[in-house]
This record gives sequence, C-alpha cells and structure tokens, in this order.
Amino acid sequence: MILKYIKSILPGPETALPGRDTEQPLLNQHYVTGHLIREPFDESWQVAVFALGCFWGAERKFWQLSGVVSSAVGYTAGLTPNPTYDEVCTGLTAHTEAVKVIFDPAHVRYEQLLKVFWESHNPTQGMRQGNDVGTQYRSGIYTLNAEQHAQALASRDHYQQKLSSRGLPEITTEILALEHFYYAETYHQQYLAKNPSGYCGLGGCAVDYD
Repeated sequence: MILKYIKSILPGPETALPGRDTEQPLLNQHYVTGHLIREPFDESWQVAVFALGCFWGAERKFWQLSGVVSSAVGYTAGLTPNPTYDEVCTGLTAHTEAVKVIFDPAHVRYEQLLKVFWESHNPTQGMRQGNDVGTQYRSGIYTLNAEQHAQALASRDHYQQKLSSRGLPEITTEILALEHFYYAETYHQQYLAKNPSGYCGLGGCAVDYD
C-alpha cells in the first residue's frame, strides 16, 4: 500500500530520474497499418495525443477507428528525457503512458477522437485507471495547437455534464499543451495486435459522450 501511495505522487525535478540524451531504438512501421509511426507524416494528416491508462489497450481503441492511419505509444507530460518503460513504472519520471494518434481529418474529426477518449476510460480516478495505480496511468489530453486545446476543454465540460447527471464525480483529466512525446520501446508498439490475448485494463463509465 505504501508503494502504491508513493507511485501516485508526481515527483519534482529534484527527485525525478535523470534519463538520457539518446532516444529508444524504434522500428518505424505500424504493425497493423504499415504506415510510419514517427515523423515525417503525410502533410494532410494530423496528430493528437491522449493518455487513458495502460497504453496497450488505449492504442488499440484508436487504431481501430476509421480515419486513423497510424498510432504509437510513448511517454509524455513528465520530467525524465527518453525514459525506459521500467523507469516510468517506478513513478519517478512524472510521465504518463500516452498514445500518439495520426489521423486523416478528411475522414475523422478531432472531436470524434475526443469521444473515443472519454468513453473508453474512467476520467475521474486521478492517478489510476481501474486496478492500475500510479502517475503513469493518469488521464490526459495533450494538445498540439490552440484549436485542439479549445476543443479539448469544451469536450471536458460537455462530458462533465453527462457524468454529473449520472451522479459521477469530477473529471481529473489534465489538458496541457504537448511538450515532448518520447516513443516507447518497439515491443510496446501495437502490443495487442502482436499479442491478442494480452492485458487490457481499460474500462469506461458506461456514459455516452453524445
């Protein structure tokens, strides 16, 4: 219980792990779609970044959506540069497990991605998602421009009304401008496509966004 409590507190710069200057080795090809998972992307495509618990199941939610052309998992909103998965699991990097979604706006809108985000997890749990406890499992939307930020805030307020009408608590999702997205190790990328019976701890609130 003490360890779970410690892992639920964000570290400061003085206690965060130092990390490294080099990026993690990465196979730059999506296991399902065959597209690149690291830039450069087609100029007509756009990028969104979300955190909603264990990134294995979270990534699958998005790559299954029509209009999403690629995706990747990684770490964001923390302090440690180029962290490893084991380091993130200590709770001493401040990173959350995140999904980069590469989508074609001609076929899927950002608001549709937000709908999948809100409905696919419980955004009221703070530093956890179901039985997964720790800062790496916190809920977050990490925006790439002012338009995304405004839509994210509006979607949060909209979904809060839906949750409140059902007697559910306040949303704890952080909405921040994206600073860095560090790609996770290759074996994490599209994990549930490579391991169909692998762990997925996602569970929503059974409250529709629409």
